[in-house]
Amino acid sequence: MNKEEELLSKRIQELARLADVKYCPTYTDFLNLNEQNILQQTLPKLAYVQVACFGGYEGAERQIAAFVPDALSYRMEEFRDYPISCIQIRPKNARFAEDLSHRDVLGALMHLGIDRCKMGDIAMCDGVCYLFCHTSLAELIAGELIKVRHTTVACSICRPEDFTYQPKVKEIMGTVASIRLDAVMSVAFQSSRSSLLSLIDGGMVFVNGRLITTNAYTLKQGDLISARGEGKFRYVGAEKETKKGRILIRVEKYV
Repeated sequence: MNKEEELLSKRIQELARLADVKYCPTYTDFLNLNEQNILQQTLPKLAYVQVACFGGYEGAERQIAAFVPDALSYRMEEFRDYPISCIQIRPKNARFAEDLSHRDVLGALMHLGIDRCKMGDIAMCDGVCYLFCHTSLAELIAGELIKVRHTTVACSICRPEDFTYQPKVKEIMGTVASIRLDAVMSVAFQSSRSSLLSLIDGGMVFVNGRLITTNAYTLKQGDLISARGEGKFRYVGAEKETKKGRILIRVEKYV
């Protein structure tokens, strides 16, 4: 680990210690994939607490980690009240709205002085944006964000019962010789295995938030794979073995 990563690891350990000492859950800010990997590396030092992560919806890339005292692990579900709010951002006049991107929305938020660590995923869905953020900043963002590029927008905080965002996925099927990481990635991204090796070797591929640097890593059903610059997908599982002895697999790629 470099100095910055060591500081994050120490911060994680301190939050876990506070959860144990104060006998109540504690939470990190939103962690990106590399920071989630640091969390995974730190887990052996956190045996006295239960750790779980959530980003506002299933499959979220940026997630908050919760630490719950081990003695309260039997009540774990009660304590997963993550400080996450969802803000719906939509153009006030759809007719004259620009085609806004993830980058446009993020830029407008950064212009407001909002730290990236306080923001989770920014999900685009049919011209409407859903921003996941730390609950402490939800009112501020909803009140202050009035324009993205040249488009005037309206923001509203979604109630949990009103939130219906479902990430769009594309189902892809293909055959592989084995359930190795590089083979399954080749099916998901429609690329040759050799072209994907540089991503794996370069530390740009994460499985369930954990950095994987070996192409021979064996995936398990339900694993979430993220590759920087390529996107992410979920390995759904093996369907059957073909007559030629290959394995027919199914993945869901986020689009």
